[in-house]
Amino acid sequence: MNAIVTETSPEALREAMIDKVKDAGYARSRSVEEALRAVERHHYVPDVDLAAAYANDIVVTKRGADDAVLSCASQPGIVALLLDQLDVQRGHRVLEIGAGTGYNAALLAHLVGEDGHVTTIDVDADIVEHARERLAATDIDNVDVVLGDGACGHQPGAPYDRIIASVGVYGIPDGWLSQLVSAGRLVIPARIRGGVSRSLAFERAPGGGWRSVDDAMCGFVPLRDGVADDPRRRVDLTGDNSVKLQMHQEHTFDLGRLAGVLDQPRTEVWTGVNFGWMESLEWMYLWLTCTMDGALCSMPVEQAAIDSGLVTPMFRSAMAVPGEGELAYLAGRPAGQDSNGRGLTETGVVGHGPAGNRLAHRVADEIRTWDRNFRNRAVRFEVPADDTDLSHPSRGRFFLDRPHHPIAVVWQ
Repeated sequence: MNAIVTETSPEALREAMIDKVKDAGYARSRSVEEALRAVERHHYVPDVDLAAAYANDIVVTKRGADDAVLSCASQPGIVALLLDQLDVQRGHRVLEIGAGTGYNAALLAHLVGEDGHVTTIDVDADIVEHARERLAATDIDNVDVVLGDGACGHQPGAPYDRIIASVGVYGIPDGWLSQLVSAGRLVIPARIRGGVSRSLAFERAPGGGWRSVDDAMCGFVPLRDGVADDPRRRVDLTGDNSVKLQMHQEHTFDLGRLAGVLDQPRTEVWTGVNFGWMESLEWMYLWLTCTMDGALCSMPVEQAAIDSGLVTPMFRSAMAVPGEGELAYLAGRPAGQDSNGRGLTETGVVGHGPAGNRLAHRVADEIRTWDRNFRNRAVRFEVPADDTDLSHPSRGRFFLDRPHHPIAVVWQ
């Protein structure tokens, strides 16, 4: 006799989750869709209710002393995005960096089949123990959960057909590249620079090095407590945390000079560069983070700071370019309608600080350069075969140095 399925049953909630994932353009491959359908997500997050377990959202499972997220079950849509990029085949050997709840390893186990094998590694013993217990409870026996620094890979299980990082990374460690088979693929949610991240799928390039075969905008909890961790700091710009700026390891200037910067003289510059309804700003963000000395950083804003007129950002999840005591953030204003009657938004830049006027104009100039010369070009990401800096910004080629291996960003 068939079990009764209600609208709030795990089966119905899982189907609704998959519908949302597919509507967002993820789970493009049949195998990934089948894996999402086969693996019960609520089993891996037993401390939340069913509705939360099957929401297309993260489920936080561990926080640090500062309330920062240390581990979570990733948003199902982003999980599906990465698995689509990974292109796992039956019989593959897969290494996952970041065990999390064990849910992603269970999906990978389904994808590789009984003739394949998955190794997942995490730096925290409690996370490893939870993932082991959850996987064992569902009789998944083709996954090894290992305690260790995922940045080193896991040599005992190498070589791998696929390596995937389920955590955000900045550097690309040697172990990941050397532990792949010659035709292998590496998928990493990489922080490119500042607050701009993309999920990159790399394969070996014919002339040496590695070249992206797919990429998409995304963000992940960063790798930590190892040789390739990516520490982040939040600077309180207002004294009450209503506007904060997230800074990264490449920012070496005195962050204390940014405190109170929004109380200093304001400059407003409008670029004439418009975006259509629901058009992504991701490629402009990428251009700015490559061209600006301070990169482009996340600037979370509380609604109260907007209501008071202290800041007028384009979005509450604002983006800003920091300097040596000055700051420029992105703003927007209505710019009429497109041919379909949908609203257009003009991009602006608001600067504060002693050199805020100069910084705002510099950011605006780069936005216009991108719009004029590079807006309609495709972008490729490379891990060069050597450390030779072949940057040529006027031609849209940037060499971004970082720990372990640099990344080249190329507008083609």
